[in-house]
Amino acid sequence: MLITPASPCCNIAGLFLFWRISRQIFLKNESPSRTYSTSHKTISTVPATARASKPLRCSARRRVRDDGEDEDETYGYNEEIAMLETYSQTCRDEALIVTAKVDGEEVEVLIFKGFSSCLSGETAVDPARSVLPERAVITKIDRVRGPFDPSQIHYIQRGLSFQAFKETMVK
Repeated sequence: MLITPASPCCNIAGLFLFWRISRQIFLKNESPSRTYSTSHKTISTVPATARASKPLRCSARRRVRDDGEDEDETYGYNEEIAMLETYSQTCRDEALIVTAKVDGEEVEVLIFKGFSSCLSGETAVDPARSVLPERAVITKIDRVRGPFDPSQIHYIQRGLSFQAFKETMVK
């Protein structure tokens, strides 16, 4: 789903249109008495009647547009990933590399400073949607020193199960 402005004036094209309209009003209402010259260029002021004639209304209303993707109703919310994201917010000097199985396929997820990103597939555009579906089973968690640099990974702990990681979190 894409959220787009409902009003045409709330985007670049709308700003360009506003500029053209205000320029036309300015040129139409320009009087010689409001123009003065300097040695380098001529500067004109906008008459008060042109400024107050038509106020620009730009609403911030938005509309939701379906981009054609079928939402998977059985995707669900993964509480384990949410717990790991919360942990990474408190321990900001480390990142987590989580390996999980989703429908028999192995998926890798990087979690750093409360945000998660899928390394082996697509990450959802919607930040409210969990990176892994509810049916995902976490097989191992690697704690690495942050910030994460894929060329030089410094492991703190490697190959932890989710239960072992929960015990580490409690300590």
